Amino acid sequence: MAIKVGDRLPEGKLMESTEFDSGTQCAMPPKEVNVGDAVRGKKIAIFGLPGAYTPTCSAKHVPSYVQNLEKLKGKGVNEIWCVATNDAFVMAHWGRDQKALGKIRFLGDGSAQWTKALGLELDLNPRGMGTRMQRFSMLVDTKGPFSCSNP
Repeated sequence: MAIKVGDRLPEGKLMESTEFDSGTQCAMPPKEVNVGDAVRGKKIAIFGLPGAYTPTCSAKHVPSYVQNLEKLKGKGVNEIWCVATNDAFVMAHWGRDQKALGKIRFLGDGSAQWTKALGLELDLNPRGMGTRMQRFSMLVDTKGPFSCSNP
């Protein structure tokens, strides 16, 4: 069953790579992000996408969050996360290509385990694309009473 308004955000681990080797321009080894620890005491806007570099996500979704960053921060949002069922290296390069690293956290759920815990998996195996994440956005507020809205 998919997460819904008022549900508790499931625990999980995502991967993040934010640094690049200056010589090779390859993303440095990723770090594990424990979702529960990372959201504690914060208000976070999370948006999920089927994959990095998909046309609509690259042209519309990521740029709209970058464009509205200050508005979201003005409403008390501490961080914005972009999560997709890709590895951390792909997510890091996509964030850099979108000129959004440092503004948005690009987190990979390569095995789709957190995606499945959210109940937001999308089976694209018949099209040769494996298990992906459905598009969604949610506001997770752990500053006050826990709430998850707009999944």
